[in-house]
Amino acid sequence: MCKKPELCLQSLSLMMWKRVRKNLFLAVLFLPGCSFVQPVLQTENMPSVETCWRQTPVKFGMTESSMTPVLNHEIEVYKTLVEESLVHRETAIQVINQLREEGKVDGSMPLSGHDLDRLNEGLMDHLSLRGKLYQVAYAQSCWHQPSEETYEQLGMEPISDANQLKGTMLSLSSALILYDNYLMMSSLYEENSKLRRFLNQQDVAYDKGQNALKRLARSYSSSAKRRVVKHAIKFYEKRLKKVSSERAHDENFVYLNTLIKQSQSYNMMKKDSSLGRIGQHLAFMSSITQDDLIGLENQGMNLFSGLFGNAMGLVEFRKGKLYDNSAVLNHVSSQLHAGDILLEKTPFRLTDKLIPGHWGHAAIWIGTEPELKALGIWRDPVIVPYHDKIKAGASVVEALRSGVQMNSMQHFLNVDDLAVLRSTGSIKATKIKRILLALKQVGKAYDFNFDVETTDKIVCSELVYTVYTDMNWPTEKALGRYTISPDNVAKKAVEGGGLNLVSFYNDGREVTAHPLERMAQLMGE
Repeated sequence: MCKKPELCLQSLSLMMWKRVRKNLFLAVLFLPGCSFVQPVLQTENMPSVETCWRQTPVKFGMTESSMTPVLNHEIEVYKTLVEESLVHRETAIQVINQLREEGKVDGSMPLSGHDLDRLNEGLMDHLSLRGKLYQVAYAQSCWHQPSEETYEQLGMEPISDANQLKGTMLSLSSALILYDNYLMMSSLYEENSKLRRFLNQQDVAYDKGQNALKRLARSYSSSAKRRVVKHAIKFYEKRLKKVSSERAHDENFVYLNTLIKQSQSYNMMKKDSSLGRIGQHLAFMSSITQDDLIGLENQGMNLFSGLFGNAMGLVEFRKGKLYDNSAVLNHVSSQLHAGDILLEKTPFRLTDKLIPGHWGHAAIWIGTEPELKALGIWRDPVIVPYHDKIKAGASVVEALRSGVQMNSMQHFLNVDDLAVLRSTGSIKATKIKRILLALKQVGKAYDFNFDVETTDKIVCSELVYTVYTDMNWPTEKALGRYTISPDNVAKKAVEGGGLNLVSFYNDGREVTAHPLERMAQLMGE
């Protein structure tokens, strides 16, 4: 495998080199090493075809009709990487906050073996995710610049404006996530000399090389990389005006567009001075100073409010319409029964757009202390470890990106839409089984594959699928796996399949007139 680009190119003629050097720069720019250069150069019978287009026909086909489904499939697969990025950010923040609370960041207390393991694992997870995102960023990095000569030599149909834009948006959004992920990492760890020094130490047990964090800083601060991304941004903004109205109902287009617009790096990339200054700081491994932050605020940007304000990875640009509404909280709480299913919609969060259908999330209410005592299971070995949480009101069991956990109804009500569903005619033994099964899921990891046929990891609607074992749930097949969405859960109420609609709020207001019909309408049923 060739490791030095200059040696890879020695045998090329000067004319050949002039034609491919621009795109070879892109190949080396977006991917580590030179491993992707060698197979590109093997197609010597087409010397004038842009380098990153030579592999396109193999993957996407030669026609518009073949390209469109493959591109949409690539976007669907990419959404999982976005989810992983959101969890990665959330986990990093949880670790650093815990270390600060325990006095281990300022040096008051030493880092434990568990702390060291989490920090190393976190950095290696970051590097692994970075490699996957780089591949996406590179794969469509030249969709905005094919020439007529390219189409002619490859025998391809010209790409439509819509696909050309979507391909570019896929590459651009991946590059922006790389920047956002790194900004999060740098803000958390590089500002602290103790953590920075540790993460830059070599450790063969984790396959971590020397100065791993420092190399990330140099990559981020590269002006050449920023130029490439800025070029893609210009193409995106120019082309967006022409096709945005036509793509309003294209879910993948809307998803990518939202992802780009909500990126802090997208907004910073337009202001060279601020991004360049941060890049220079990181390149020399010093922290971003308070003066720098004040400067960013004066320019209408705040690195910490942008990144830490969206710390949970939800890209939340406002609060839900039911948020902090004591009247709604009291009303809903008075209606809940142990074992009820909760559905929510949060259109103000990016992650809501990943889930198909109207509803974006599902959870289970396991009941209060009095309810569980009435069922005779308060002292059950499964429930005893969670007594304190339940007494504190954390009776909502839900699978979030950071894993299955227990939260309060007040926390859950940061939503615009809410539905409470209840099983019809359930006997006591069935209800008890569901509650105990729900609690047994607490602590499990999030299922990025959305596969109902696995139980080691759980996604939100899979929690209902796993707990309500006596019901025959509708599922769908996607990417070769059987999945269940929150809308699939809601269908059991809409179609009279064993669930009743107890309470329904839409757009922040309770629906009292024909609520089931209104919910079915919103779901397109």
